[in-house]
Amino acid sequence: MKAMQIKDYGPASDLSLVDTKTPSINDDQVLVQIGAAGVNPVDTYIRSGTNNYSTTFPHTPGSDGAGTIVELGANVTGFEVGQRVYFSRNLTGSSAEFAACAATHTYPLADALSFEEGACVGIPYTTAHRALFGRANGKAGDKVLVHGATGAVGIATVQLALAAGMEVVASSGTTAGADLLRQQGVKTIIMHNEADHLAPYQSLETGFDIIIEMLANHNLDQDLKALAFGGCVSVVGNRGTVEINPRDLMARDASVVGVALANVKPAELTLIAKSLRPLFEKGVLKPVIRHSYPLTELAKAHEDVLKSGALGNLVIRIN
Repeated sequence: MKAMQIKDYGPASDLSLVDTKTPSINDDQVLVQIGAAGVNPVDTYIRSGTNNYSTTFPHTPGSDGAGTIVELGANVTGFEVGQRVYFSRNLTGSSAEFAACAATHTYPLADALSFEEGACVGIPYTTAHRALFGRANGKAGDKVLVHGATGAVGIATVQLALAAGMEVVASSGTTAGADLLRQQGVKTIIMHNEADHLAPYQSLETGFDIIIEMLANHNLDQDLKALAFGGCVSVVGNRGTVEINPRDLMARDASVVGVALANVKPAELTLIAKSLRPLFEKGVLKPVIRHSYPLTELAKAHEDVLKSGALGNLVIRIN
């Protein structure tokens, strides 16, 4: 099969197209012929060995993907050959024609979604759901800021919060991003590249019940000042360190929680998948694809996913 691989930790430019063996599976796994692969920042961390991530070599990048089951392990139930599925945390890398996947991390793909859209579900929508409901205990009527809302997880969070009846404020760094957020139904948009953009919200009366934070090392100190009493910052993204004043938390009885899918058990992931599927089928949730690339352009996708001004998801076309 064709796959993109790298032989050691390094830059995206070290990725190359290779011919390699189709993965074999054990009794608890499924083999998926991949239609499309998702591209997420974590893929670049694993490839480069940064942010405490590691892997073995040769390494095929890609956690997310969608495709068709072509083989089932002897112990696998609830799936059938020919079924359309999406997956996350696969075992062999999704930037390839086939991937071995744990049945515990493979889920039915909504009929309403294409493979390219399905490749956007695993990390982005599961992270958004976990951050909003599992960690911040969001509910209808909550006032929510999605801070950095135009990337893959941000758009997913906006869609989920609106669907749940929350009052959504979202931030963007570009006019194109602001336009995209308006298309999603957001009424109040703030530009996070402007100085003091959170100032109007930095009181107990105007603050947020929940802030979903995509760049904590840059924003967390000011986020804490923009919380309502009992508010919560859910940290989804971070690329460095930040200094805060804990008294901002104390004054509000507030909290900061971390979000990492690697910590979520399979049973909870399955529940999240079940809750998402009818919303995809009804069109309430709809992945936004900024760009799709052929497999041979994976290196460019890895570079693009880390650039500022993201507008939705990046995907790799496989089959």
